[in-house]
Amino acid sequence: MQIDKVHGSENHFFLLDQTELHSKLNDHELITFTTKITNPQTGLLKGADGVLVVDEATHKDALAQMRVINADGSEASMCGNGLRTVARYLSQKFQVDQFKVQTLNADLQVSKATPFATGVPAFSVEISPVSFDADKLPFHRAEHRQLINKTWPELLPDLKFTALSVPNPHLISFVSAEELASDDLGTLGKRLNAPNPYFPDGVNVSFAQILDKNQLFVRTYERGVGFTNACGTGMSATSLAFALTHPQQGHFDQEITVYNPGGLVKTNVHKIADTYTIALIGNATVTHHLEISESDLHTATLDHVRIRETEEETSYLQFVNHLPKINDIAVKA
Repeated sequence: MQIDKVHGSENHFFLLDQTELHSKLNDHELITFTTKITNPQTGLLKGADGVLVVDEATHKDALAQMRVINADGSEASMCGNGLRTVARYLSQKFQVDQFKVQTLNADLQVSKATPFATGVPAFSVEISPVSFDADKLPFHRAEHRQLINKTWPELLPDLKFTALSVPNPHLISFVSAEELASDDLGTLGKRLNAPNPYFPDGVNVSFAQILDKNQLFVRTYERGVGFTNACGTGMSATSLAFALTHPQQGHFDQEITVYNPGGLVKTNVHKIADTYTIALIGNATVTHHLEISESDLHTATLDHVRIRETEEETSYLQFVNHLPKINDIAVKA
């Protein structure tokens, strides 16, 4: 059985296609396998942020189904960076360039995009549904059914926050370079993903620095993972919040460049009536192919895995190294 090590903006995953197995892993086996292989100290290839599980679709309009098991064993409702790599895998497997993928909350349109550079294939994926309703995230704050560019003194009194689900829950603040480089994001992320009175299911927390018109730098503390090089739904949610709260700098129906510690993505936010959708465009890189027996998969035994490296990470790093320098603080963040 072959599994792949993949990434979108250096948000790393192992990709497992359950349809290729004689006997699929059950949920307990998936969680055990995920927590073991993704461990940065004891797993493989320095670990990962989670495992992307491909399976047969149960919806007639979808080509396949994607599940996202986080490194801690929890399941995410969506992952934009992961979806791009799954889209590439399915595109190559079925020889199609445009299709839908079933995720936990929605069937999402994906399509092959223009490569970012030689050896850096790219895919565009739909990020939806979008909601600002407190019950959807959920969040608890007295007399607030929505939170859009409002202070929340109990969290960080000097910042304004926007909360939305896409459908993963996100809490976003636009900050200075100094605030981005501080310890506040890590402290707040840990606080809101431990038992707390505000976000009972936890929340992805993003700090964003506005660089220019339609340009952002975003760093995310991801629920179930911690700091990641990039969070696809986080960058998508932040792009929508940007257009809503800073309309002179962030625009609907225009390409937004979102830099992150792992590279960059492009987004495009749309509003039709009262409905928002976001297109997320970015790399879909395969760094390694791993061969493992089906019996070892079921028992999460990693002692006999054969690993073959591709050349794609070299191409991706060449692309990233030629990106314009944002500023010292943003790059260090």
